[in-house]
Amino acid sequence: MADNTTTTPGAHAAPWKPSHNPWLIATAVMAATFMEILDTSVANVALPHIAGNLSATTEEATWVLTSYLVSNAIVLPMTGWLGMRFGRKRLLTVCISLFTLSSVLCGIAPDLGFLIVARILQGIGGGALVPISQAVLLESFPREKRGVAMATFGMGVVVAPILGPTLGGWITDNYSWRWIFYINLPVGIFALLMAQAFVEDPPYIKKAKAGAVDFIGFGLLAVWLGSLQIILDKGQQEDWFESPWMRWFAVISVVCFVGFVVRELRAGHPLVNLQVLKNRNFAAGVMLITVLGAVLYGTTAALPIFLQTLMGYSALQSGLTLSPRGLGAFVTTFLVGRLVGRVRNRVLITIGFCLLAASSFWLGSINLQVSMRNVILPSVLNGVAISFIFTPLTTAAMGYLRQEQMANATGIFNLMRNLGGSFGIAFVSTIIVRRAQVHQALMVGHLTPFDPVYVERLAAATKALTPQSGPVLAQAQAHGLIYSTLLGQSSLWAFVENFRMFGFLCLLCLPLVLIFKRVKRGPGGTAVH
Repeated sequence: MADNTTTTPGAHAAPWKPSHNPWLIATAVMAATFMEILDTSVANVALPHIAGNLSATTEEATWVLTSYLVSNAIVLPMTGWLGMRFGRKRLLTVCISLFTLSSVLCGIAPDLGFLIVARILQGIGGGALVPISQAVLLESFPREKRGVAMATFGMGVVVAPILGPTLGGWITDNYSWRWIFYINLPVGIFALLMAQAFVEDPPYIKKAKAGAVDFIGFGLLAVWLGSLQIILDKGQQEDWFESPWMRWFAVISVVCFVGFVVRELRAGHPLVNLQVLKNRNFAAGVMLITVLGAVLYGTTAALPIFLQTLMGYSALQSGLTLSPRGLGAFVTTFLVGRLVGRVRNRVLITIGFCLLAASSFWLGSINLQVSMRNVILPSVLNGVAISFIFTPLTTAAMGYLRQEQMANATGIFNLMRNLGGSFGIAFVSTIIVRRAQVHQALMVGHLTPFDPVYVERLAAATKALTPQSGPVLAQAQAHGLIYSTLLGQSSLWAFVENFRMFGFLCLLCLPLVLIFKRVKRGPGGTAVH
């Protein structure tokens, strides 16, 4: 695909530069970002402990996760408007303070209701942290160094959700589930002090005048994202659309989504400026980050379930098995940050999706006799692949946006990454249950007296058990052992299909990479098409 040669709007205007070293700014915002993203997954493994300690069922305790995701999703796309309205530095410091304070409230929660309210406040504070941090980094670094900036940002976005379950399991096993929230206090105070000292608003933020609050748009946004997130989180548990209230939530979500889009496109001062999606690079980036979120969070959800339910690993063992994936992502991010600007983004993204597909197909060859190494190696490749995608994808998607568009764009970008993750987790939970049932129904047809393999295995198991249990009980136990093996094999095939589907999804993304325009550097470092 040929690259055009038209100059980016606003490219000749002198770019704003912060008065402090960009790396001090990066340290401030990355501390906040890592803390927030870690909390999206750190509480997952602690749910049984939370439920037991607060006298609630495990099903009720899942609202600890859902409440956070719903409030987080609602705030995400509003970040650009909120930054214009109140100032980005002020919004950042308020969000860090709210997130840190609500983390302490989560830790001292005396009952489940209190904890859920605290998690809602935590989600509100955390929702704006990631897009603000991304926008601040993109603005603080010159265009030629944005690849390094996004590599730094990518370490938090990619590594945090991978380390979350491991850290959460270790803290819960060795201390208390309350400490998974208390650990945010020192990090939050550090991030707050750094942000107060080094983050500053660019001139266009200081001079900006945000329009009046679009209450209708906000209402439609809140209902759309809230109902959608509840559907994705509770879908498999409620048998999806077999449940009447799920059908009603689906209708409400679709209606509010359509109403929100129409409202924002017609409003003079929209809450979320959807016009930015007219930018070809950004639109392609949004589609690809949604898929990346689905594969990242879907794989992160599937592997611990496989290791704990079929392989007999403890929560901490499964977390340690997956930890090298984060190490692979962490190390590769430094390399990719240096390659961005020297190697075309299309090439890096293509390599990343090919590696991600390869790791997914590799995981799709697992069986019940695999060693830990057979899970660690494709997981490391998975982390390497995500690093090859995230940094150049973000750089390419934001490459033709003006500085004043960054906050709004990063809100949309991160919202779609989170929604992609929610779709990926919902997909995994559904596929594992439904496809296991399908394979179980197919395999059980072989457990008949007319199948010679079954007859042979049953006779061998009965003979082995007879000395301890007697002939009658031994045969019943043999039936149980064989059926237990069948259940394990049917679940295994569900996981295999799940990983292979992720592999095919990654390959389907490759044509979208061709949509990206190349960001070249003109005289003085300006960006030209």
